[in-house]
Amino acid sequence: MDMTGEHIIAAPREEVWAALNDVDVLRACIPGCEELEKTSDTTMEAVVKQKIGPVKATFKGAVELENIDAPKSYTIRGEGQGGVAGFAKGGADVSLEEVPEGTKLSYTAKAQVGGKLARLGSRLIDATAKKLAAKFFDNFQKHLNGPDASEEEAAG
Repeated sequence: MDMTGEHIIAAPREEVWAALNDVDVLRACIPGCEELEKTSDTTMEAVVKQKIGPVKATFKGAVELENIDAPKSYTIRGEGQGGVAGFAKGGADVSLEEVPEGTKLSYTAKAQVGGKLARLGSRLIDATAKKLAAKFFDNFQKHLNGPDASEEEAAG
């Protein structure tokens, strides 16, 4: 599965970069995240609960940051085991660019799933991944801009 996207975040690039590297922010923004602990400057361990179609799973895994070019970009790689549900692994190249509205966050992600999850079909997996990415960025935007930011945009 491949996925790309970009989001404009109404905050300075340094602030967005700091939030992307803050485990407390990430823990609050990642849908289903139950635990996220920093194990070194470039690694984290996570526990995330997700329901993908009829399959509920708790994924335990590790995330590593590579190719770090602060505050512009990094590559994030991770792998999680979901017990009988299977596994998920992948990575994303994330870049931040200053724009008049704040910061443009762009990403290109690749992921693989195996086990029961792989049998669900790529359309369901892709749709779920897009929904989870959208929820993460909605949560992230609200964290940086306050809870009213997206409601004001929707009303305006």
